[in-house]
Amino acid sequence: MTAAPVPSPPALGGDRWNTFPGTGTSLTAREFLAAVEPLLQGVIDDNALTAADGPVLETQIRATLALGTREASLPLAVGTDGAPAAREIAGQAERIGGELASWAAASLERLLAERIPLPAGPLAVRSRCHGHLLTPQAVDLLMVTRGGPVTIQLYNEWLHQVVLLRDALLPFANWREVPLAVTPAGLRHTEPARDAFLTELLVRRVRHAAVVDFARAVVTGDAERRGPQGYGFAARGGTALPAVLDLPVREAPRYLLTWRPDTGGGARDTGGGTVTYTARTSDYHAAPRTRVEELPPAARAAHAPLTARVVPDPAQDGVRTASIEVTRAGETVRVDLGQALRGHRFAHRTGDAPEGGPRTRADGVRSRPAPGSAPGDGTAGGASGTASLSDAATGRGAAEAVGDGPTAGAPATADPWRVLRAPGLVWSRAGAVSVDAAGRADLVVLALLGSLYPENVSLGPVGLPDPGTAGGAGRPSPLAVLTDR
Repeated sequence: MTAAPVPSPPALGGDRWNTFPGTGTSLTAREFLAAVEPLLQGVIDDNALTAADGPVLETQIRATLALGTREASLPLAVGTDGAPAAREIAGQAERIGGELASWAAASLERLLAERIPLPAGPLAVRSRCHGHLLTPQAVDLLMVTRGGPVTIQLYNEWLHQVVLLRDALLPFANWREVPLAVTPAGLRHTEPARDAFLTELLVRRVRHAAVVDFARAVVTGDAERRGPQGYGFAARGGTALPAVLDLPVREAPRYLLTWRPDTGGGARDTGGGTVTYTARTSDYHAAPRTRVEELPPAARAAHAPLTARVVPDPAQDGVRTASIEVTRAGETVRVDLGQALRGHRFAHRTGDAPEGGPRTRADGVRSRPAPGSAPGDGTAGGASGTASLSDAATGRGAAEAVGDGPTAGAPATADPWRVLRAPGLVWSRAGAVSVDAAGRADLVVLALLGSLYPENVSLGPVGLPDPGTAGGAGRPSPLAVLTDR
């Protein structure tokens, strides 16, 4: 018996501008931009465009994908005092938009020289208007002295698909590698999830859970949120988790995700669907706490290195938790990954100042280094998750460790291992406390952030003056996690 012939995909032309099957197709940004080129070819053919018209359309796509222009498709104006999430996403929009515009300009230049064949005849696509403003020159080229209804609808569809592409990539730090679910309508199926995400972005402080929801929708093609809100998800083909797990903790974005494709090294128990990563404690205010003053003295006998790794738990009913497992001299503690990521998002990052000049303390007060003091020369911790340096604290001269008899009037320094082993979240109202994480791997620093009550916590380099002692009425005293520069 001979096998039935596999039907060939429908030919491009007429009202068909792509050959995507109904379901199961995923494309990266560059692949999708190439897939929508027939629409651009239709514009060129219907309007008899030449190389001389290229600059007009390049200017248009750059204006549409930029922020702050008259033609901007994303009216997101964020100043230096804006919410961290909005600033982060605005930066993403500018970076992605600029690169997509360059790719689109290259596509246009190539299509003007080497056209795509349309075997089924000239394209004529109905595209509903989405209010994308055109430059005066583009209006003239596509609608007035030249062009017409067919041209402008083809161009509107191409432009809108590129805008949807830019917006679908906003949640991802490594956006070039993300596989986006596509249908015969391109990315139009993402519109409901996109509208919900952009509405929250523009009218309130966008939640990290909203970023994850939108990311899940564009990767899986399912616009409906499945399961509880979380900080990441696993789906067919890979996992999306916060970018700090792959980048230096002090430099990593707070809200963006990294897509990690499955490499075949281990099966993911997704049950054929999507698994959401959730924090063990949804309300950290209600979590148990331990005061810094109650921590036992730091061990002086041996200073073994700290190692750390992320350990996911088995998925149950579409939900999974995970921990950062930190080991020292054969003893292991676990910190909830969700709480650690929450601590990273909430921590205030102190800035580095020029060598020898004013410095910013962990509590934001600018001061100068003490006479004769040398700037810190620590090297940035790697993102490997394993600390190879000694567990001995560096820069502890300002104060003795908590429980070892602190110097009168000096801020206390809490031993990192004691903080990690403490039950609940560590906090204080008895004055400022520093946790010296110099030389630690980034996962160890992240675990420390997950062990602290995440209010009035700062993250900054060693060698800076210790934080002030005022916690404010009803607020915890400052806790500074001191890191390498």
